[in-house]
Order: sequence, then structure tokens, then C-alpha cells
Amino acid sequence: MIVIVDYGMGNLLNVAKAFEYIGESVKITQDRKVVARADRLIVPGVGAFGDAVKELQQHDLFESIVDFVGTGRPCLGICLGLQLFLNESSESPGIPGLGIIDGKNILFAGKPFEGKDRLKVPHMGWNKVRIIQKTCPLFKTGVEDAFFYFVHSYYASVTNRAYIVGETEYGITFASMLWKDNVFATQFHPEKSQRVGLELLKGFAQL
Repeated sequence: MIVIVDYGMGNLLNVAKAFEYIGESVKITQDRKVVARADRLIVPGVGAFGDAVKELQQHDLFESIVDFVGTGRPCLGICLGLQLFLNESSESPGIPGLGIIDGKNILFAGKPFEGKDRLKVPHMGWNKVRIIQKTCPLFKTGVEDAFFYFVHSYYASVTNRAYIVGETEYGITFASMLWKDNVFATQFHPEKSQRVGLELLKGFAQL
């Protein structure tokens, strides 16, 4: 059973439809008991880091996700879901994340994002992901650099580069895909990334 965590912030239906398109059944839930029974867990999300943590806690899902990861079953974070896996975010100082992957979310800022020819924030649209860990098990049909769809203002800075599967250029080079043991996370939206995104979701479903 593939379970999508519903904490009131996320493009849940788009994610569910993407899995259904590749022939997988999914369940969207706020019930921590259903989360505990899942074979695979999806943590999607759009919006502010602090609000997301608050919603997870109010629905008794914060510790449920941590407990699920501790079982060794596959877990996938998408966009804000990736950011929630880290320790903290400069968007919401003093509010701890799930702490599953050591790191911090940082706002796109600095010279590339200032002045007349500045890059826009949020980073929105198609951009290339350079795959640096070609052994990632989500890639079932071979792996090449590919374009995925992004919408975000903060990026992940992780303490251990061994967790970085893919990197993307947008003013700086940032980690756009992570992998630690049974936990996978994408800053981009695979459900909005057409064929290549569906292939990634299929790889997760087949773990």
C-alpha cells in the first residue's frame, strides 16, 4: 500500500493521479494508524516550512513519519516534503524539522538574485538535474541527466554530500535530489515532470 500523508498542505491529488497513471493504487490519509501500516510513504507539500511542521504536529503525524522511516520501509519526500526531512529552515527559525537528513533549508539570495538582471525567486519551471549517484534505486531504466519541474524559494544544504543524488544550477549549485538509506527526496515535482518524473515514481513504487 502506497500512502500519501495529508497534513493539509500539498498537491495530493496530482501525486495520487500520477501513481494511478502508472498503475499503482494509493491512499491519501491523515490517520497515523494508516501511515504506520503503509508499505511505502509519500510526504508531499507546498507552502511554508513552519506551517507544515505545525500541521504535522496537530494531526499527530510528525512522529509517525519519523517512526515509519525507522522501520526501513521506503519513504519519498516531494518539494516541501524534502525540506521537512531536514533539521531546520531559515524560513522558520527555531522550528525543528523531522531531522531525518542533517541539513538546513536556505533562501535563494545573493548577487544572482539582486540587481537589474537578477534571477527570480521562487525558482519556477523546468531545470536540469545532474545525476551524481547513478546507483540510486529509483532509477530502474538507466539514468541520465534530465529536466524536471521546480517551484521553490528555499534549497537544501546538507552536511553530508554522500546523500546528494542530483544537483541543479540556479545562481548556485544546489542539491535537488537526496537519498539516505530508505529515504528519498526530490526538490522538484516528479508528478509534474512528464515521462521522466513518472519513471522516477515507478522506480519508487517498485522498490
